Amino acid sequence: MTEIQPFQVMEIWNRAKEMEAQGKHIVQMQIGEPDFTAPDPVIAACTEALKQNPIHYTSALGMPLLRHAISQHYRERYHLEVPASRIAVTAGASGALLIAAGVLVNPGDEILMPDPAYPCNRHLVRFFEGRVKSIPVGPQTQYQLTRESIESNWSEKTRGVLIASPSNPTGTLIAPAEMRAIIETVHARGGVAIVDEIYQGLTYASGFESALAHSDRIFVVNSFSKYFSMTGWRLGWLVAPQDCVREVETFAQNAFICPSAPAQYAGIAAFTPETTAILEQRRDEFRRRRDYLVPALRELGFSIPVTPEGAFYIYAGIERFAADSGKFALDLLDRAGVAITPGKDFGSNQAERYVRFAYTRSMSDLQEGVHRLRKFLRG
Repeated sequence: MTEIQPFQVMEIWNRAKEMEAQGKHIVQMQIGEPDFTAPDPVIAACTEALKQNPIHYTSALGMPLLRHAISQHYRERYHLEVPASRIAVTAGASGALLIAAGVLVNPGDEILMPDPAYPCNRHLVRFFEGRVKSIPVGPQTQYQLTRESIESNWSEKTRGVLIASPSNPTGTLIAPAEMRAIIETVHARGGVAIVDEIYQGLTYASGFESALAHSDRIFVVNSFSKYFSMTGWRLGWLVAPQDCVREVETFAQNAFICPSAPAQYAGIAAFTPETTAILEQRRDEFRRRRDYLVPALRELGFSIPVTPEGAFYIYAGIERFAADSGKFALDLLDRAGVAITPGKDFGSNQAERYVRFAYTRSMSDLQEGVHRLRKFLRG
């Protein structure tokens, strides 16, 4: 546990909450949580289930109805046949990532990841006595691993890779051709790919395809938290190779028993046409926020060499303003009432030069945040 670091952003979050308790208005752009709540049909489905159904343990892999709904989602939206038998419903995407790491990582195994990346990923590997080899990435590769970087960093200890598309903190995608090349490279070396698609659905260009289009031998993690606006419901899923499902189930039985039953009833309603229409309107709103905030931050002097294509984050360079992203974030909170995340949360690759903005607040809040940033930087 001495090697597992807490989120630095939580220090920002706690401090912001203290300031709000003192009556100060804080523009919160630090947490990756949509300001939208679960759509009404989802809430109604949960309420009805609580009234009509006994709430007991479910299968460790999740309710069959929900697993089939997720399978149908892949068929209708991505034109992929992903059997329900390969889908495990989990206690959030974090539960899915933990299961994948538990099934795949042996002591001493090495997992390749980009730097920057979501901080929990490297810690989950460490839980099972594995080691992460963080590979520095930059704008020239969309802040993503490539086939070449994987080939040059692969060693006899390497077990596989953990990649994310769209990614946190950069919001960038791995192009389909590159994703295929990465998966083929990993398979050729006898390794395994874990692909984080937690922000699938929140992409802003033309259609996004799942990594499952390229192989049925990969592990894909997804979530109800981001696109579906269900963060507190703690519901996600894991798609595993068919011959690994038994191990996935065994791990889930021992670690979690089962996902939340009320949340699973709600999750079934997340795939209805009525819910999808609401979620697509919200995706359009996130795009509108991105299209406002990226040029606004560039105009203030932040360096954003790559426009984010998905999720709801902007990874911005602060080299014109400060040499320490942690201090910059705290000063900005204390003096301007704007909360953002320092790059140090996401790795060590020039982390002191970057901060992450989350456009998970209303347009009026984002505009107020930019106004305060302008005054702060000029003062």
